[in-house]
Amino acid sequence: MDGTEGSAGQPGPAERSRRSSVSSVGARVADVLVYLADDTVVPLAVENLPSLSAHELHRAVREVLQLPDIALDVFALWLVSPLLDEPFLQFRRNVFFPKRRELQIHDEEVLRLLYEEAKGNVLAARYPCDVEDCEALGALVCRVQLGPYQPGQPAACSLREKLDSFLPAHLCKRGQGLFAALRGRGARAGPGEQGLLNAYRQVQEASGDDGCEATLGTHYRAYLLKCHELPFYGCAFFHGEVDKPAPGFLHRGGRKPVSVAISLEGVHVIDSREKHVLLGLRFQELSWDHTAPEEEEPILWLEFDGESEGMPVNKLLKIYSKQAELMSSLIEYCIELSQAAEPAGPQDSATGPPLDPGSSPAPVQRPKLRRQGSVVCSRIQHLSTIDYVDDGKGIRRVKPKRTTSFFSRQLSLGQGSYTVVQTGDSLEQG
Repeated sequence: MDGTEGSAGQPGPAERSRRSSVSSVGARVADVLVYLADDTVVPLAVENLPSLSAHELHRAVREVLQLPDIALDVFALWLVSPLLDEPFLQFRRNVFFPKRRELQIHDEEVLRLLYEEAKGNVLAARYPCDVEDCEALGALVCRVQLGPYQPGQPAACSLREKLDSFLPAHLCKRGQGLFAALRGRGARAGPGEQGLLNAYRQVQEASGDDGCEATLGTHYRAYLLKCHELPFYGCAFFHGEVDKPAPGFLHRGGRKPVSVAISLEGVHVIDSREKHVLLGLRFQELSWDHTAPEEEEPILWLEFDGESEGMPVNKLLKIYSKQAELMSSLIEYCIELSQAAEPAGPQDSATGPPLDPGSSPAPVQRPKLRRQGSVVCSRIQHLSTIDYVDDGKGIRRVKPKRTTSFFSRQLSLGQGSYTVVQTGDSLEQG
């Protein structure tokens, strides 16, 4: 079950909580509503709903949408309940479907469904992106919705009017510049708007060396390929909270809301408000567990290597979430899948299984983003962690160092044993 809120262009939690995927129930027939990523509805009339398997329901959706057999692996049925009320069914990407296989898909409708889901996650900032990447992705959305860029064409004028259809809300700065720029009047657009306009101009309209005109499927694929650079593409998302670092000596840090993104590759903790990654770990870089003590909130524990003032330490991060056990189980299952997968040969490690004769080879996956200051880079300094070291005698907790006293009044010399903590006194039994 996914407990995240609605993406851009979709109903929010309050409206979604009123949904039901079973609209009417009779003696033998029920009308089942299955929602797609673009918020359209697939109505199904099914008999004997209580005995219907998920596989049969999945097949019914594929038949209505006339999708090829590959859709059985690409998509899954999700139970979505933002407010933990009655869940509704959503037909969307299977978190266990590898990205390398996605690049081999040629069916335009399958590509469109994947594109719509990825676009919704980008616009809702569920996939945090740097400005440059938001502009490049937004430009492809412009191309899909408005056609090829043509200065002064009427359709281009709607770009500014529906800017939040192309860029995440926090990048939409509605000035007067973009409309005039599209009409060639030389006015200046805002940074995000101008970057979007420039990227829109540069969208390629030819596919390959043969110069054939690009199809919508070409642009869907280009959008997905760009999203593959994001380390959390295709993840399952969960709600949680983490402790904030204490801002001062006498101040409590409190908690901040986060999204925990889990995929076949690893775990990412994303700041829900600031729209950037706090921590990104591959499975080989972490240990984990979950606890659910009575009368306390469940916790997902992530342990990883780090530093504390130049000293190597083990760091523990506490993620408070009602979905802690579900996250822990998903991590375990992803690791089991990775261990069970057979190693790929030297020729197919980047592209997966052999392609059908006559089909074009899949593009080589691009490296993940590594910009300095990128929103996809970890910001461990924004996390409050528990730090431990093994000094050969046992596990000891690392306490923060204090080089000066916060207070000006102390006992007179010779009357007290209190001293300021020095560099060598930073280890305390945990």
